Amino acid sequence: MTNDDTRTDDILRILSKNGRITNLELADKVGLSPSACLRRVQELERSGVIKGYRAVLDQAALGRGLTAYIGVGLSDHSKASQEAFERSIASAREVRECHNITGAIEYMLRVEVADIAAYKTFHTDVLGTLPQVSSITSYVVLESPKDERG
Repeated sequence: MTNDDTRTDDILRILSKNGRITNLELADKVGLSPSACLRRVQELERSGVIKGYRAVLDQAALGRGLTAYIGVGLSDHSKASQEAFERSIASAREVRECHNITGAIEYMLRVEVADIAAYKTFHTDVLGTLPQVSSITSYVVLESPKDERG
């Protein structure tokens, strides 16, 4: 790995933790001049390595204190069934992430809701009404000692 690769990795690591860091501070932390650092960041943005910047929200403060991961199996493994499921999930405001995965089930969802009663409503009134869904396995998050999502 070259020194340039190491600096680029350092820039990405720092920006993923603090997207609001000033270019001057970033340059100092990675050992580049401010102009060289800015050029490197702009190239990472232009090339699509850096897709954007966002705020990290406190879900509990927003009234979404319960997070659950949900494994969803479909009864029909066709493309049409997957597309129908994805369209339905896209409009569900409780679903923060939807991943098509390999293994015994087709999807893994990350859901954020106010509490267990709100989760039951989502489970019953949203997932439970989708004709494609054949299995639902819930994993309620108790604590997140490491979470590097931006």
